[in-house]
Amino acid sequence: MSKEDFKILPLHKKIQTLYAEGTFVVGIRYYTHKVNLYLLEDEYIEVFYNHKLDKIDKIDFLDHQHTRMKFYLDQIQLSV
Repeated sequence: MSKEDFKILPLHKKIQTLYAEGTFVVGIRYYTHKVNLYLLEDEYIEVFYNHKLDKIDKIDFLDHQHTRMKFYLDQIQLSV
């Protein structure tokens, strides 16, 4: 599945795809969210779970420039 195809999926289909085809890498706490990082094919995807509201707020591709990267760097391998 291409990155563009994944982006246009509805939230429930993104969840289904990640759980069926993705590999869980690590979970972190980030402000009000638990962020689970998945590897799908060769892309890392973050799932933002709001535990207070008991819902997934966002699923998006990992932004390699974001400060959250420091939480992941010992767990993932990025190609240059």
